[in-house]
Amino acid sequence: MRFHVVKRDGCPLWKKLGLYVLAVLAALILGGVVLLALGVDPLAYYSRMFTMGMVGNKIAYKTFENYLKVFVPLALTSVALSLAFKMRFWNIGGEGQFILGAVAAATVAFKLGPVLPSAATLLLMCLAGMLAAGVYGAIVAVLKVKFGTNETLMTLMLNYVALYFVTFLGETQADWNFYLDKSSARPMFATFSQYAAFPRIPLGKFGLNVCVIFTFVIGILVFVYLKYTKHGYEIAVIGESENTARYAGMNVGWVIMRTMFLSGAIAGVVGFLLVSGANNTLYSGVAAGAGFTAITVAWLAQLNPFAMVGISALLAVLQKGADTLNTQMGIPASLSDVITGVLLFFMLGCEFFINYKLVFRGAEERHKRKEAAK
Repeated sequence: MRFHVVKRDGCPLWKKLGLYVLAVLAALILGGVVLLALGVDPLAYYSRMFTMGMVGNKIAYKTFENYLKVFVPLALTSVALSLAFKMRFWNIGGEGQFILGAVAAATVAFKLGPVLPSAATLLLMCLAGMLAAGVYGAIVAVLKVKFGTNETLMTLMLNYVALYFVTFLGETQADWNFYLDKSSARPMFATFSQYAAFPRIPLGKFGLNVCVIFTFVIGILVFVYLKYTKHGYEIAVIGESENTARYAGMNVGWVIMRTMFLSGAIAGVVGFLLVSGANNTLYSGVAAGAGFTAITVAWLAQLNPFAMVGISALLAVLQKGADTLNTQMGIPASLSDVITGVLLFFMLGCEFFINYKLVFRGAEERHKRKEAAK
């Protein structure tokens, strides 16, 4: 071969930033080619996409909450997954844990919302979402610890169990199904009472929901937990080597189960925030693929919670802006997913060049001769 791959000793910050900029430009250029093929001016499309994604407009949506419906689930789910990823436990089940947390929170809202005060209802909804999703994640950890099952396959399959469960609830008209609106002729989820809805903070013409505050608070808490606590240290050691952790006297099985419960619980908080803070109802597409996209966001951010929030904010801008333009300009709705996918592909691809370099045979031989001459 004329070249081979060599791991870098380190990559300067300026080079990392340069590679990310090149990745974004390459993605935009490739997306521009697709737009040209559809007869759309790429510059005008990108300009309007960023503008509408950030500030919105009256035609597309009336409040800033439509942006939060994308940003909050993506940011918090990636933060939740980072806990498991830090110890090399491949939790691909953020989607399912998200959904189950939403169902549990909705159950409390429908049953206790009309009875309890608003604060008590919201607290119980949050706790129910955390418990249900945490247990859902911990089940996989227990099977991994006790029987050595593959956590990637298990968490992936449990996503579909949760997805079909919420679909079943949304399609089954029966007396026992209190999730549906009884007054509707076709199956449709009922809306929560006002006591189960998050308060909104007035912000000019926008309505800033409390859930965005939760996003930043949880991100900070997870950062502190991983970096400055004993539990975070145990997670890091297990991620490096389970044998080393056992030699140091750590209960590896317990740490794995505890961390997976916490990872699932945070995903359950996401489900609670979305059904109560953004939609005030449960629906079949409540997760909308956020659990899968969050996997990519977590790796792009290199498991840094602050970086996850930033990347999620950017992706939410792109998605909401593209969705709005797709409607206005008659462009296929899947185009926004294509552009987002291409962007993620190039950004993940540049990680290769950050961690590795290509050494060509001629250059390597010249380098050896220079070293020998010294």
